[in-house]
Amino acid sequence: MATKASIPITNTPEANQLLVDEPLALLLGMLLDQQVPMEWAFLGPFTLKERLGDRLDAHAIAAMDREDFVAVCCEKPAIHRFPASMGRRIWDVCAFLVERYDGNAAKLWFRVGSGDELYRRLREVPGYGDEKAKIFMAILAKRLGKKPSGWEDAAAPFSDAQPRSVADVADAETLARVREWKKAKKAAKKTKQD
Repeated sequence: MATKASIPITNTPEANQLLVDEPLALLLGMLLDQQVPMEWAFLGPFTLKERLGDRLDAHAIAAMDREDFVAVCCEKPAIHRFPASMGRRIWDVCAFLVERYDGNAAKLWFRVGSGDELYRRLREVPGYGDEKAKIFMAILAKRLGKKPSGWEDAAAPFSDAQPRSVADVADAETLARVREWKKAKKAAKKTKQD
């Protein structure tokens, strides 16, 4: 029996399900995952969906005036600690997806031939650096079962069994272990990749 995919990172079941059901939500949640708690970052796409008429669509976002979209991101409660700059990044990601992938975020990983190719594609996404691309690959593999050949090497160290990122969150217990691990690394002045 196949295990049902889950990304239980927010405190809102509908937001968690959106991350599984809507590739754009997952891509944007990972984009927002910096300088805020994971729960807040990954709730952002759900909040946007509600504000945009219960629809999260790259074509619709990219068609909006960029600053009008930023204003939506800045509404209270803001989608991020830095809602204006992150709103611009979200708009840039949506414009990129429209230009390169017909607005479909899943095309980034659909039928990708290797982990290296997936990593290359993710690094092209605005706002996706090395670590973010690797963590996202680990989310796809560990949470959604999307495992192109060689993904473990391309996503290392986030492909290992150490609970170090959102990719390793399966429930409240694993979330606590990820937080403990991050706290220990911060105290030792090391990064998530060390």
